[in-house]
Amino acid sequence: MSSAHRFDRGHTDDLMSYLAASPSPYHAVANAAERLEKAGFRQVEETEAWDAAAGGRFVLRGGALIAWYVPEGATPATPFRIVGAHTDSPNLRVKPLPDTGAQGWRQVAVEIYGGTLLNTWLDRDLGLSGRITLRDGSHRLVNIDRPLLRVPQLAVHLDRSVNQDGLKLDKQRHMTPIWGLGDVNEGDLIRFVAEEVGVDAREIGGWDLMVHSVEAPAYLGRDRELVAGPRMDNLLSVHAGLAALVAAAGSASLPYIPVLAAFDHEENGSQSDTGAEGPLLGNVLERSVLARGGTFEDRARALAGSVCLSSDTGHAVHPNYAERHEPGHHPLPNKGPILKVNVNQRYATDGSGRAVFAAACERAGVPWQHFVSNNSVACGTTIGPITAARHGIHTVDIGVAILSMHSARELCGAEDPHLLASALTAFLEG
Repeated sequence: MSSAHRFDRGHTDDLMSYLAASPSPYHAVANAAERLEKAGFRQVEETEAWDAAAGGRFVLRGGALIAWYVPEGATPATPFRIVGAHTDSPNLRVKPLPDTGAQGWRQVAVEIYGGTLLNTWLDRDLGLSGRITLRDGSHRLVNIDRPLLRVPQLAVHLDRSVNQDGLKLDKQRHMTPIWGLGDVNEGDLIRFVAEEVGVDAREIGGWDLMVHSVEAPAYLGRDRELVAGPRMDNLLSVHAGLAALVAAAGSASLPYIPVLAAFDHEENGSQSDTGAEGPLLGNVLERSVLARGGTFEDRARALAGSVCLSSDTGHAVHPNYAERHEPGHHPLPNKGPILKVNVNQRYATDGSGRAVFAAACERAGVPWQHFVSNNSVACGTTIGPITAARHGIHTVDIGVAILSMHSARELCGAEDPHLLASALTAFLEG
Protein backbone atom coordinates (compact mmCIF):
# COMPACT_ATOMS: atom_id res chain seq x y z
CA MET A 1 0.00 0.00 0.00
CA SER A 2 1.32 3.46 -0.84
CA SER A 3 1.29 6.43 1.51
CA ALA A 4 -1.49 7.90 -0.67
CA HIS A 5 -3.83 4.98 0.09
CA ARG A 6 -7.07 6.30 1.57
CA PHE A 7 -8.43 4.49 4.58
CA ASP A 8 -10.88 4.94 7.43
CA ARG A 9 -8.96 6.28 10.43
CA GLY A 10 -11.73 5.33 12.84
CA HIS A 11 -10.00 2.22 14.17
CA THR A 12 -6.68 4.01 14.61
CA ASP A 13 -8.36 6.99 16.28
CA ASP A 14 -10.00 4.54 18.69
CA LEU A 15 -6.67 2.81 19.33
CA MET A 16 -5.12 6.15 20.27
CA SER A 17 -7.96 6.80 22.72
CA TYR A 18 -7.48 3.33 24.21
CA LEU A 19 -3.72 3.86 24.60
CA ALA A 20 -4.23 7.21 26.32
CA ALA A 21 -6.84 5.77 28.70
CA SER A 22 -4.75 2.69 29.58
CA PRO A 23 -1.52 3.80 31.30
CA SER A 24 -1.24 0.52 33.24
CA PRO A 25 -2.28 -3.12 32.70
CA TYR A 26 -5.09 -2.61 35.23
CA HIS A 27 -6.54 0.24 33.20
CA ALA A 28 -6.09 -1.74 29.98
CA VAL A 29 -8.26 -4.61 31.21
CA ALA A 30 -10.80 -2.31 32.90
CA ASN A 31 -11.28 -0.42 29.63
CA ALA A 32 -11.47 -3.68 27.71
CA ALA A 33 -14.11 -4.97 30.12
CA GLU A 34 -16.18 -1.83 29.62
CA ARG A 35 -16.07 -2.30 25.85
CA LEU A 36 -17.02 -5.95 26.15
CA GLU A 37 -19.98 -5.18 28.41
CA LYS A 38 -21.26 -2.65 25.88
CA ALA A 39 -21.08 -5.45 23.28
CA GLY A 40 -23.22 -7.75 25.45
CA PHE A 41 -20.50 -9.76 27.17
CA ARG A 42 -20.82 -10.37 30.91
CA GLN A 43 -18.20 -10.81 33.58
CA VAL A 44 -18.06 -14.15 35.39
CA GLU A 45 -16.26 -14.68 38.68
CA GLU A 46 -13.73 -17.47 39.00
CA THR A 47 -15.12 -18.31 42.44
CA GLU A 48 -18.62 -18.97 41.12
CA ALA A 49 -20.15 -21.78 39.05
CA TRP A 50 -20.40 -21.17 35.30
CA ASP A 51 -23.44 -22.01 33.18
CA ALA A 52 -23.73 -23.51 29.69
CA ALA A 53 -25.65 -20.66 28.07
CA ALA A 54 -24.51 -19.24 24.75
CA GLY A 55 -23.09 -15.74 24.64
CA GLY A 56 -20.07 -13.68 25.58
CA ARG A 57 -18.22 -13.88 28.90
CA PHE A 58 -14.99 -12.58 30.36
CA VAL A 59 -12.80 -13.11 33.40
CA LEU A 60 -10.67 -10.41 35.01
CA ARG A 61 -7.69 -11.17 37.19
CA GLY A 62 -5.30 -8.35 38.05
CA GLY A 63 -3.87 -7.02 34.80
CA ALA A 64 -5.13 -9.98 32.73
CA LEU A 65 -8.38 -10.64 30.87
CA ILE A 66 -9.75 -13.76 29.17
CA ALA A 67 -12.89 -13.23 27.06
CA TRP A 68 -14.77 -15.72 24.90
CA TYR A 69 -18.01 -16.13 22.98
CA VAL A 70 -19.98 -19.40 22.95
CA PRO A 71 -22.12 -19.57 19.80
CA GLU A 72 -25.48 -21.32 19.64
CA GLY A 73 -25.03 -25.00 18.96
CA ALA A 74 -21.49 -25.23 20.35
CA THR A 75 -20.69 -28.70 21.69
CA PRO A 76 -18.30 -29.54 24.54
CA ALA A 77 -15.68 -30.54 21.93
CA THR A 78 -15.99 -27.38 19.80
CA PRO A 79 -12.44 -26.06 19.23
CA PHE A 80 -11.25 -22.60 20.22
CA ARG A 81 -9.79 -19.86 18.05
CA ILE A 82 -7.59 -17.75 20.34
CA VAL A 83 -5.97 -14.34 19.95
CA GLY A 84 -3.18 -14.02 22.51
CA ALA A 85 -1.63 -10.71 23.58
CA HIS A 86 -0.25 -8.98 26.65
CA THR A 87 -1.19 -5.87 28.61
CA ASP A 88 2.14 -4.89 30.20
CA SER A 89 4.90 -2.67 28.82
CA PRO A 90 8.45 -1.96 30.04
CA ASN A 91 8.51 1.03 32.40
CA LEU A 92 9.54 2.29 35.85
CA ARG A 93 7.62 0.90 38.82
CA VAL A 94 7.35 2.30 42.34
CA LYS A 95 9.24 0.45 45.07
CA PRO A 96 7.65 -0.66 48.39
CA LEU A 97 9.32 2.24 50.25
CA PRO A 98 8.98 4.96 47.63
CA ASP A 99 9.97 8.12 49.49
CA THR A 100 13.58 9.04 48.86
CA GLY A 101 15.71 11.99 47.84
CA ALA A 102 19.09 13.71 47.94
CA GLN A 103 20.63 17.18 48.05
CA GLY A 104 17.32 18.87 48.86
CA TRP A 105 15.35 17.11 46.13
CA ARG A 106 12.35 14.89 46.84
CA GLN A 107 12.35 11.76 44.68
CA VAL A 108 10.43 8.52 44.16
CA ALA A 109 12.27 5.19 44.32
CA VAL A 110 11.55 3.05 41.27
CA GLU A 111 12.45 -0.39 39.96
CA ILE A 112 13.08 -1.11 36.29
CA TYR A 113 10.32 -3.29 34.82
CA GLY A 114 11.17 -5.33 31.74
CA GLY A 115 13.72 -4.46 29.08
CA THR A 116 12.95 -0.78 28.77
CA LEU A 117 15.08 1.69 26.81
CA LEU A 118 16.23 3.71 29.81
CA ASN A 119 17.18 6.87 27.92
CA THR A 120 13.62 7.27 26.59
CA TRP A 121 12.41 8.06 30.12
CA LEU A 122 14.81 10.98 30.53
CA ASP A 123 13.56 14.58 30.50
CA ARG A 124 9.99 13.44 29.89
CA ASP A 125 6.91 14.62 31.80
CA LEU A 126 5.64 11.61 33.72
CA GLY A 127 2.39 10.76 35.47
CA LEU A 128 1.64 8.00 37.97
CA SER A 129 -0.80 5.14 37.45
CA GLY A 130 -1.72 1.61 38.52
CA ARG A 131 -3.83 0.50 41.43
CA ILE A 132 -4.01 0.59 45.21
CA THR A 133 -5.34 -2.21 47.38
CA LEU A 134 -7.45 -1.26 50.38
CA ARG A 135 -7.44 -3.16 53.65
CA ASP A 136 -10.80 -4.76 52.81
CA GLY A 137 -9.20 -6.34 49.72
CA SER A 138 -10.83 -4.06 47.16
CA HIS A 139 -8.87 -2.19 44.50
CA ARG A 140 -8.95 1.38 43.21
CA LEU A 141 -7.43 2.47 39.94
CA VAL A 142 -4.93 5.32 40.02
CA ASN A 143 -4.33 7.62 37.04
CA ILE A 144 -2.57 10.88 37.82
CA ASP A 145 -2.30 11.93 34.20
CA ARG A 146 -0.42 15.20 34.49
CA PRO A 147 3.25 16.20 34.76
CA LEU A 148 4.24 14.96 38.22
CA LEU A 149 7.64 13.29 37.88
CA ARG A 150 10.78 13.68 35.77
CA VAL A 151 14.08 11.83 35.38
CA PRO A 152 16.49 14.68 34.59
CA GLN A 153 19.50 14.02 32.41
CA LEU A 154 22.89 15.41 33.38
CA ALA A 155 23.71 18.60 31.46
CA VAL A 156 26.23 18.24 28.64
CA HIS A 157 28.45 20.81 30.41
CA LEU A 158 28.91 18.27 33.23
CA ASP A 159 29.43 15.31 30.89
CA ARG A 160 31.44 16.61 27.94
CA SER A 161 32.09 13.13 26.53
CA VAL A 162 28.45 12.02 26.32
CA ASN A 163 28.11 12.68 22.58
CA GLN A 164 31.41 10.92 21.80
CA ASP A 165 31.42 8.00 24.23
CA GLY A 166 27.68 7.49 24.50
CA LEU A 167 25.24 7.86 27.37
CA LYS A 168 25.84 5.40 30.22
CA LEU A 169 23.01 5.03 32.71
CA ASP A 170 23.17 3.17 36.01
CA LYS A 171 19.72 1.71 36.77
CA GLN A 172 20.06 2.36 40.49
CA ARG A 173 21.74 5.78 40.58
CA HIS A 174 20.48 7.57 37.49
CA MET A 175 16.84 6.58 37.00
CA THR A 176 15.23 7.96 40.19
CA PRO A 177 12.58 10.57 39.27
CA ILE A 178 12.25 13.89 41.05
CA TRP A 179 8.87 15.24 42.13
CA GLY A 180 9.70 18.28 44.22
CA LEU A 181 11.95 20.03 46.69
CA GLY A 182 12.28 19.71 50.44
CA ASP A 183 12.69 17.13 53.14
CA VAL A 184 11.93 13.46 52.56
CA ASN A 185 9.03 12.24 54.70
CA GLU A 186 8.04 8.61 54.87
CA GLY A 187 4.53 8.05 53.54
CA ASP A 188 4.33 11.26 51.50
CA LEU A 189 3.78 9.60 48.13
CA ILE A 190 1.04 7.26 49.30
CA ARG A 191 -0.69 10.08 51.18
CA PHE A 192 -0.60 12.09 47.96
CA VAL A 193 -2.04 9.16 45.98
CA ALA A 194 -4.76 8.68 48.60
CA GLU A 195 -5.81 12.31 48.22
CA GLU A 196 -5.92 11.97 44.45
CA VAL A 197 -8.07 8.82 44.63
CA GLY A 198 -10.25 10.10 47.47
CA VAL A 199 -9.53 7.54 50.16
CA ASP A 200 -7.98 7.63 53.63
CA ALA A 201 -4.28 6.81 53.38
CA ARG A 202 -4.63 4.61 56.45
CA GLU A 203 -6.94 2.32 54.45
CA ILE A 204 -4.30 1.58 51.80
CA GLY A 205 -2.74 -1.82 52.38
CA GLY A 206 -0.68 -2.12 49.21
CA TRP A 207 0.00 -0.64 45.80
CA ASP A 208 1.09 -1.52 42.27
CA LEU A 209 2.14 1.84 40.84
CA MET A 210 4.17 2.82 37.80
CA VAL A 211 5.09 5.93 35.85
CA HIS A 212 3.84 6.78 32.38
CA SER A 213 4.47 9.49 29.81
CA VAL A 214 1.65 12.03 29.78
CA GLU A 215 2.24 12.97 26.13
CA ALA A 216 -0.79 11.95 24.10
CA PRO A 217 -0.62 9.59 21.08
CA ALA A 218 -0.43 11.52 17.81
CA TYR A 219 -0.34 11.11 14.05
CA LEU A 220 3.09 11.81 12.61
CA GLY A 221 4.54 12.64 9.21
CA ARG A 222 3.71 14.81 6.25
CA ASP A 223 0.72 12.65 5.30
CA ARG A 224 -0.10 11.57 8.89
CA GLU A 225 0.71 8.02 7.80
CA LEU A 226 2.43 7.09 11.07
CA VAL A 227 1.32 7.02 14.71
CA ALA A 228 3.54 7.77 17.71
CA GLY A 229 2.41 6.73 21.14
CA PRO A 230 3.08 4.76 24.31
CA ARG A 231 2.51 1.08 25.07
CA MET A 232 1.90 -0.08 21.49
CA ASP A 233 3.84 -3.14 22.65
CA ASN A 234 1.39 -4.60 23.21
CA LEU A 235 -1.88 -2.74 23.71
CA LEU A 236 -2.08 -2.37 19.93
CA SER A 237 -2.71 -6.13 19.77
CA VAL A 238 -5.08 -6.12 22.77
CA HIS A 239 -7.16 -3.42 21.10
CA ALA A 240 -7.18 -5.25 17.75
CA GLY A 241 -8.13 -8.49 19.50
CA LEU A 242 -11.01 -6.76 21.27
CA ALA A 243 -12.33 -5.39 18.00
CA ALA A 244 -12.01 -8.80 16.37
CA LEU A 245 -13.76 -10.65 19.21
CA VAL A 246 -16.69 -8.24 19.26
CA ALA A 247 -17.01 -8.48 15.47
CA ALA A 248 -16.85 -12.30 15.56
CA ALA A 249 -19.52 -12.42 18.26
CA GLY A 250 -21.89 -10.74 15.81
CA SER A 251 -21.38 -13.40 13.13
CA ALA A 252 -24.34 -15.51 12.13
CA SER A 253 -22.57 -18.85 12.55
CA LEU A 254 -19.23 -19.74 14.09
CA PRO A 255 -17.50 -23.11 13.75
CA TYR A 256 -15.18 -22.21 16.66
CA ILE A 257 -15.36 -20.51 20.04
CA PRO A 258 -13.47 -17.20 19.63
CA VAL A 259 -11.26 -16.20 22.57
CA LEU A 260 -9.15 -13.18 23.53
CA ALA A 261 -6.39 -13.91 26.06
CA ALA A 262 -4.67 -10.73 27.26
CA PHE A 263 -1.96 -11.64 29.79
CA ASP A 264 0.16 -9.58 32.15
CA HIS A 265 3.91 -9.94 32.86
CA GLU A 266 5.03 -10.91 29.36
CA GLU A 267 7.85 -8.39 29.55
CA ASN A 268 9.49 -10.21 32.45
CA GLY A 269 8.92 -13.84 31.55
CA SER A 270 5.17 -14.54 31.97
CA GLN A 271 5.68 -16.50 35.21
CA SER A 272 2.79 -15.31 37.35
CA ASP A 273 -0.84 -16.16 38.05
CA THR A 274 -1.80 -13.60 35.39
CA GLY A 275 0.98 -14.44 32.94
CA ALA A 276 0.87 -16.78 29.96
CA GLU A 277 2.86 -19.42 31.83
CA GLY A 278 0.29 -19.46 34.63
CA PRO A 279 -2.88 -21.57 34.74
CA LEU A 280 -5.40 -18.85 33.84
CA LEU A 281 -6.06 -19.63 30.17
CA GLY A 282 -6.05 -23.40 30.69
CA ASN A 283 -8.49 -23.10 33.57
CA VAL A 284 -10.87 -20.90 31.59
CA LEU A 285 -10.87 -23.19 28.54
CA GLU A 286 -11.37 -26.31 30.64
CA ARG A 287 -14.16 -24.77 32.69
CA SER A 288 -15.88 -23.64 29.50
CA VAL A 289 -15.83 -27.23 28.24
CA LEU A 290 -17.05 -28.63 31.56
CA ALA A 291 -19.81 -26.01 31.86
CA ARG A 292 -21.23 -27.35 28.59
CA GLY A 293 -21.31 -30.87 30.01
CA GLY A 294 -17.95 -31.93 28.61
CA THR A 295 -15.51 -34.55 29.80
CA PHE A 296 -11.71 -34.83 29.80
CA GLU A 297 -12.05 -36.44 26.38
CA ASP A 298 -14.04 -33.45 25.10
CA ARG A 299 -11.43 -31.06 26.49
CA ALA A 300 -8.62 -32.97 24.77
CA ARG A 301 -10.51 -32.94 21.47
CA ALA A 302 -11.30 -29.22 21.75
CA LEU A 303 -7.68 -28.24 22.44
CA ALA A 304 -6.36 -30.54 19.71
CA GLY A 305 -8.48 -28.68 17.17
CA SER A 306 -7.69 -25.21 18.52
CA VAL A 307 -5.37 -22.56 17.09
CA CYS A 308 -3.86 -19.48 18.73
CA LEU A 309 -2.56 -16.38 16.97
CA SER A 310 -0.04 -14.86 19.39
CA SER A 311 -0.14 -11.21 18.39
CA ASP A 312 2.74 -9.00 19.52
CA THR A 313 4.63 -6.15 17.93
CA GLY A 314 7.73 -6.88 15.83
CA HIS A 315 10.56 -4.89 14.31
CA ALA A 316 10.07 -2.76 11.21
CA VAL A 317 13.30 -2.25 9.28
CA HIS A 318 15.13 0.73 10.76
CA PRO A 319 16.45 3.10 8.07
CA ASN A 320 19.48 4.07 10.18
CA TYR A 321 20.37 0.53 11.27
CA ALA A 322 19.36 -1.67 8.34
CA GLU A 323 22.41 -3.90 8.93
CA ARG A 324 20.79 -5.16 12.16
CA HIS A 325 17.95 -6.73 10.18
CA GLU A 326 17.83 -9.91 8.11
CA PRO A 327 18.70 -8.76 4.56
CA GLY A 328 15.87 -10.63 2.83
CA HIS A 329 13.13 -9.68 5.32
CA HIS A 330 12.52 -5.96 5.75
CA PRO A 331 8.99 -5.34 7.08
CA LEU A 332 7.65 -1.83 6.53
CA PRO A 333 4.78 0.13 8.13
CA ASN A 334 1.40 0.08 6.38
CA LYS A 335 2.23 -3.10 4.49
CA GLY A 336 0.12 -5.30 6.75
CA PRO A 337 0.78 -7.55 9.76
CA ILE A 338 3.91 -9.68 10.00
CA LEU A 339 4.31 -13.43 10.36
CA LYS A 340 7.14 -14.02 12.85
CA VAL A 341 9.34 -17.08 12.31
CA ASN A 342 12.24 -18.51 14.34
CA VAL A 343 13.25 -22.14 13.91
CA ASN A 344 14.69 -22.23 17.43
CA GLN A 345 11.18 -21.74 18.80
CA ARG A 346 11.55 -18.19 20.03
CA TYR A 347 8.39 -17.89 17.94
CA ALA A 348 5.94 -20.79 17.62
CA THR A 349 5.16 -20.44 13.88
CA ASP A 350 5.56 -23.45 11.59
CA GLY A 351 4.53 -24.09 7.99
CA SER A 352 0.99 -25.14 8.80
CA GLY A 353 0.60 -22.09 11.01
CA ARG A 354 1.72 -19.94 8.11
CA ALA A 355 -1.10 -21.43 6.06
CA VAL A 356 -3.68 -20.58 8.75
CA PHE A 357 -2.50 -16.98 8.95
CA ALA A 358 -2.26 -16.56 5.19
CA ALA A 359 -5.81 -17.89 4.76
CA ALA A 360 -7.15 -15.41 7.33
CA CYS A 361 -5.38 -12.50 5.62
CA GLU A 362 -6.68 -13.63 2.24
CA ARG A 363 -10.26 -13.78 3.50
CA ALA A 364 -9.89 -10.31 4.99
CA GLY A 365 -8.18 -8.87 1.90
CA VAL A 366 -5.19 -7.89 4.04
CA PRO A 367 -1.55 -7.88 2.84
CA TRP A 368 1.04 -9.42 5.14
CA GLN A 369 4.82 -9.68 5.55
CA HIS A 370 7.47 -12.04 6.94
CA PHE A 371 9.75 -11.28 9.87
CA VAL A 372 12.93 -13.25 10.64
CA SER A 373 15.82 -12.06 12.82
CA ASN A 374 19.33 -11.52 11.53
CA ASN A 375 21.32 -14.66 12.40
CA SER A 376 23.87 -12.52 14.24
CA VAL A 377 21.26 -10.75 16.39
CA ALA A 378 19.51 -12.49 19.27
CA CYS A 379 15.79 -13.03 18.72
CA GLY A 380 13.21 -11.98 21.28
CA THR A 381 10.27 -14.15 22.21
CA THR A 382 6.55 -13.92 23.00
CA ILE A 383 3.72 -15.74 24.73
CA GLY A 384 3.46 -17.93 21.59
CA PRO A 385 5.93 -20.70 22.50
CA ILE A 386 4.64 -20.68 26.10
CA THR A 387 1.03 -21.11 24.96
CA ALA A 388 1.97 -23.92 22.58
CA ALA A 389 4.04 -25.80 25.14
CA ARG A 390 1.75 -25.34 28.14
CA HIS A 391 -1.57 -26.15 26.47
CA GLY A 392 -0.61 -28.17 23.40
CA ILE A 393 -2.41 -25.64 21.21
CA HIS A 394 -1.15 -25.00 17.68
CA THR A 395 0.21 -21.45 17.89
CA VAL A 396 1.31 -18.89 15.29
CA ASP A 397 3.29 -15.73 16.08
CA ILE A 398 2.20 -12.56 14.29
CA GLY A 399 2.04 -8.82 14.96
CA VAL A 400 2.53 -5.31 13.63
CA ALA A 401 5.94 -3.96 12.61
CA ILE A 402 6.98 -0.94 14.69
CA LEU A 403 10.04 1.20 15.44
CA SER A 404 11.37 2.14 18.90
CA MET A 405 10.14 -1.03 20.57
CA HIS A 406 10.38 -0.80 24.39
CA SER A 407 10.72 2.96 24.23
CA ALA A 408 8.46 5.15 26.33
CA ARG A 409 7.01 6.17 22.95
CA GLU A 410 6.83 3.82 19.97
CA LEU A 411 5.98 4.24 16.28
CA CYS A 412 3.75 2.28 13.87
CA GLY A 413 2.00 2.74 10.54
CA ALA A 414 -1.42 4.36 10.85
CA GLU A 415 -3.06 1.69 8.66
CA ASP A 416 -1.57 -1.39 10.30
CA PRO A 417 -3.76 -1.52 13.46
CA HIS A 418 -6.91 -1.85 11.35
CA LEU A 419 -5.27 -4.33 8.97
CA LEU A 420 -4.31 -6.47 11.98
CA ALA A 421 -7.83 -6.28 13.44
CA SER A 422 -9.33 -7.30 10.09
CA ALA A 423 -7.04 -10.34 9.84
CA LEU A 424 -7.82 -11.33 13.44
CA THR A 425 -11.55 -11.03 12.76
CA ALA A 426 -11.28 -13.34 9.75
CA PHE A 427 -9.26 -15.79 11.85
CA LEU A 428 -11.77 -15.86 14.72
CA GLU A 429 -14.73 -16.24 12.37
CA GLY A 430 -13.02 -19.20 10.70
